[in-house]
Parts: sequence; structure tokens; C-alpha cells
Amino acid sequence: MLPCIDWLKAFLALISSTLITRGQTCPSSCLCPDHHTVDCTSRGLTRVPDSIPLDVRRLMLSNNWIPWIPSDFLVLYSDLVYLDLRNNSLSQLDPGTLSTSSRLVFLDMGSNNLTEIPSGTFGESRSLIKLRLGNNPHLNMVGRDAFTGLTSLRELELERNGLTQLDVNILESLPSLRMLRLEGNPWLCNCHFAKMFVWLLENQHKLPKGMAGIECSLPADGRRVPLSLLSEDSFRECRGTLSLTDFLIVIFSGIAVSVAAIMASFFLASTVHCFQRLSKGRGEDEEEGND
Repeated sequence: MLPCIDWLKAFLALISSTLITRGQTCPSSCLCPDHHTVDCTSRGLTRVPDSIPLDVRRLMLSNNWIPWIPSDFLVLYSDLVYLDLRNNSLSQLDPGTLSTSSRLVFLDMGSNNLTEIPSGTFGESRSLIKLRLGNNPHLNMVGRDAFTGLTSLRELELERNGLTQLDVNILESLPSLRMLRLEGNPWLCNCHFAKMFVWLLENQHKLPKGMAGIECSLPADGRRVPLSLLSEDSFRECRGTLSLTDFLIVIFSGIAVSVAAIMASFFLASTVHCFQRLSKGRGEDEEEGND
């Protein structure tokens, strides 16, 4: 019996040793100044290293050629609080990739090739405080619910991207926002930008360079002007225009009213017809009675 117990102890010790070693292994091409930090900056990497310690808290992968992040990445590294992916080749984010980052506080994906930030990208990342998405020249679309759930986000960087418009509801869903960078985008000062302009006027204290640091193209001649030279009156022609949503509401409301009117008319006509037949029937009965 004792030899079996000794063999079992040795086996468990071997497994524990293997797990501990894996948890503390540093990727061969990276530096690990402490047990919770992995620095893989400027290592010419084309993919995320496999042998990253599971208990890593600070992971620096900037200045490489990484084109994508595994969808289960943050599931494996649940203790991660600092992730730097700046200056890589990221072009898209798989749905749910960042939705499990419950402890992530800092995320930098600036200077990549991102084209879109879809709705639900960050899920319920309630701990995220600083998010850098600037210097993605092909980024021209941010989903309406892209930042929903980021209740602790204080700093958002969207500068020098390809954005021409941004739904103001995206910014209104960030209750803790203190700093916002939007300069260097090809904004269009059309009616779609009107609500955004009003929000920026009311929150210009959150813009590091103020309204003067953001330019937009005028619809008339395409001339770019700083937002500081515009006012709400610059968008007065938009006050009587309807957005696509408003337009659809008007259309469907009209259809609903028309259907209701037709049904009411049909019901009224049927009721009148029934009364007429009933009255006619009574009249014939009276005539027969008189005869």
C-alpha cells in the first residue's frame, strides 16, 4: 500500500511542478522583469506568444506585426489589467474577444489597421478606465453599442482615424468620461453631425485641445474649418429635417393610422348595414301584420 501512496505523491508533485513552471515561464523572445509582467515590445512577433504566464497582469506587445487576437485570449489571462497592442497589424476584432476582460484597466490598440469597432465589442468591461483607439486611419465605423457597459471609462482616444460621423448616443453611454480625443478625423459638418456638435459644445471641457482642435468639412464647398468657428445656428437648416429613424417612424405611423382608419370604416359600414337590414326586416314584419 505504501509504495502506491508514494507513487501517487510523486505523480501529484510532478503535475504541480509542471503547472507552476508553466505559470512562471517567460516567452523566449520576451522579457519578464517580474512574475506578473511580460514585455514583448519590438520583437518582430507575428502572433501572440503561447507560453505567456497565466497569471500575467501587464502584457506589452507593441511594435510587432500581430494581425489578430485569439477570441479566448482574455478568458485564459483573466488577471490581466494592462494590455498594450499599439502599432501592430490588427484589422478586426472577433466578436466577444474583449467582452470577458473583467479586470482590464488599460487597453491600447492605437496605430493598427482597424476598420470597425462593432457593437458589443467590449461587453461588460466595467473596470476599463483608459481606452486608446487612435491612429487607425481606416477606422470609419463605431457601432452604436460599441462602448456599452464601460461604466468606469474615463479616457477615450479616437484621434486621427477615418471617422466622418459618430452617433452621439455612443458618448452619452459613458457616464465616467473625463477626456475625449477626436481631432484629426475627416468629420463632415452635415445634419448627421448636428447633435454631435451640440454635445461637444456642452462637453468641450473634456476635449484636451478644445473645439479649435477639431475640424470638419462644410457641405457647401468642402472647406475644412475648426469647430470653434461654428455655432448651433450653423446647423439651423437641420432643425426641420428628419433623421432616417424619424422618417421611418413617420412612415409606419402613417401606415398604422391608415390601416386603423380602414378597419374603423369597415366596422362602421358593417354596423350601418346590419341596422339597415334589421330595420327593413322589422318594416316587412309590420306590413305583414297589418295585412
